[in-house]
Amino acid sequence: MSQPNERPRRAASLSKANQVHIVMPMDVNASYHLFGGRLMEWIDVVAAVAAKRHCHSEVLTAAVDHLSFLAPANLGDTVELVGRVTYVGNTSMEVCVETWVEYFGSEHDAKLVNRAYLTMVALDDNGKPTQVPMLDLQTEQEKRDFEEGRQRREVRKRLKMQ
Repeated sequence: MSQPNERPRRAASLSKANQVHIVMPMDVNASYHLFGGRLMEWIDVVAAVAAKRHCHSEVLTAAVDHLSFLAPANLGDTVELVGRVTYVGNTSMEVCVETWVEYFGSEHDAKLVNRAYLTMVALDDNGKPTQVPMLDLQTEQEKRDFEEGRQRREVRKRLKMQ
């Protein structure tokens, strides 16, 4: 039985969000590679969906930790983005978004081409930060993700103080 002031808990698996695209002509640059900015837009949307699924409120993007483009996505390729909440603070959530590419004409498995961590803040009806549910960690992977997210949060706090 929960205490009256105890924060609700929500399973990490309930925040999972997927988005699939075929890279179209309007998504590429002169070299027929996916625009980095287009991928960033898709990542932001997936992160917002995952965060909203967790907190059941509006959210905003507060920070993006890191974006590394490990390999290109090309015209005609299939791009799948998979997002999930990995860590929660009081009003903020860390969302990991992985980007996978299936190369057109290739029979190879999907290749991870990007992993991004975004900090999303939950908002109340007045647009002010509001408390988010705790994560109910059910798997060993979710527990590792949470601990790594806690460590990334500490690094972000130290960098912010500099």
